[in-house]
Amino acid sequence: MLVDLNSFNNSTFSRGKPKWVEVLWQLTQVFIVSTGIPGSGFRVRLLRMFGAKIGHNVVIKSGLKVKFPWRLQIGDNSWIGEDVWIDNLAEVSIGDNCCISQGVYFCTGNHNWAKKSFDLVLGKIVVEDAAWLCAMSRVGPNVRIKQGAILTLGSSVVTNMEAYSVYTGVPATYIKERKIAA
Repeated sequence: MLVDLNSFNNSTFSRGKPKWVEVLWQLTQVFIVSTGIPGSGFRVRLLRMFGAKIGHNVVIKSGLKVKFPWRLQIGDNSWIGEDVWIDNLAEVSIGDNCCISQGVYFCTGNHNWAKKSFDLVLGKIVVEDAAWLCAMSRVGPNVRIKQGAILTLGSSVVTNMEAYSVYTGVPATYIKERKIAA
């Protein structure tokens, strides 16, 4: 047999908080944070209550899903659009003045497809200051999106992105330099 999922062993993975905290977070997320209730401040406050480190003037729109708030950091003046999914089995760090547009998906977990047991492989994601992840884009584990980089609409990135560069496609490739006028 090439893969035997019955041999999968997740015992070394730490969820980071007791099960009751995770359950309380999931209920809070489903019934309050992810809803269409307008407003951002209450989302920020609830995420902070569950351990997220969130800076000043952060805007968080409806539909947000976060696996573990205690593994999330968002810098000052950043925007998180509708229906963003932060599937953060490992840390996700978003810098200052970042725009994370609608439907962006952050994936910090993967599987080792070369092993019969299909072991879990984790990797943090870092989005540096002034980056823009356009709508419906995807970011894989162990990716660093450097300062000022742009990932275009619907693109998927699985390798690091250089600073002030624009990437597009699946998988995303460099297309040009990002120039910012004064």
